[in-house]
Amino acid sequence: MFLLRQKLSKQRASLDVAPRITRRISSSEDSKPKTRRKASCGESLSSVDRIRKHATRHLGCITLSLAMKGLEAMPEELWELQELQKLNLSLNGLSVLPSGLGALENLEVLNLWGNELVSLPPQIGQLRNLRVLFAHRNHLSEVPEELGSCTNLEVLSLASNQITGLPNSFSSLQKLAKLNLSHNRIEHIPACVYSMKSLVFMHLANNRLENIADKIQDLVNLKILIVEQNFLHVLPRTLCCLTRLELLNVDFNNLQSIPDEMYMLRRLEKLACHPLDKGLHIVHNPLLKPIQEVLQGGLKSLYNYLKPA
Repeated sequence: MFLLRQKLSKQRASLDVAPRITRRISSSEDSKPKTRRKASCGESLSSVDRIRKHATRHLGCITLSLAMKGLEAMPEELWELQELQKLNLSLNGLSVLPSGLGALENLEVLNLWGNELVSLPPQIGQLRNLRVLFAHRNHLSEVPEELGSCTNLEVLSLASNQITGLPNSFSSLQKLAKLNLSHNRIEHIPACVYSMKSLVFMHLANNRLENIADKIQDLVNLKILIVEQNFLHVLPRTLCCLTRLELLNVDFNNLQSIPDEMYMLRRLEKLACHPLDKGLHIVHNPLLKPIQEVLQGGLKSLYNYLKPA
């Protein structure tokens, strides 16, 4: 009898414990939503702050990359991040940029390549600290004259668009060192280009050029000039004044002769074949004899032939 009572008391004790365990479990589960609610407070931040959280500091510059995000329009809040110095919007589906772009007054690098842009807003001229602009592979037929106000520009790529010329205001881009206008619809090198005295690199391949003006001699710092795949019939003698040239690519044009002064371009060290090789690219032209035959002996042979006795 005693043993039976002891057994029953143990069963009651175990039954008493079960509710307490259940209460503990339920109370711990009740605490979980509180944790979630606490985390959700961060999500109530403004859109500006949420975008700002994606910005990073790299090599001392505040950078934001929204590349390959499938964007067809930009969030208006983006233009409130006036601290941005580098902005990457490449490889999206953007067809327009709003005027708010001009508010990013500290921007130094703007990457827009690989979008659907048909124009750039005039307010881009307000980016007075802009040093680098990539806008290649879009659908631009012209660029705003206001871009000429970005006088700190050093690198400008407008390749693979539908551009036929540049505004005269670009004459103000005196710090521009690299200009890429390849794969466009340009028939004459824009007059403003001859005022860009700091140019060391100019790419005009795959356009519709029929001539190069004598003023090319004004670009005294030019080291790389690429004008392959155009319709050039002749090279100006003044081109030979660019004695700093290390790469001159005039391949795949309609050249039948070359200037006698070509031997002055001493930094062109060889006849080059690979597109990125330094030297003179010229053999893919309908050159007449004897130049065609002389070139078979290499560049040194050509210079000896051209140089007056």
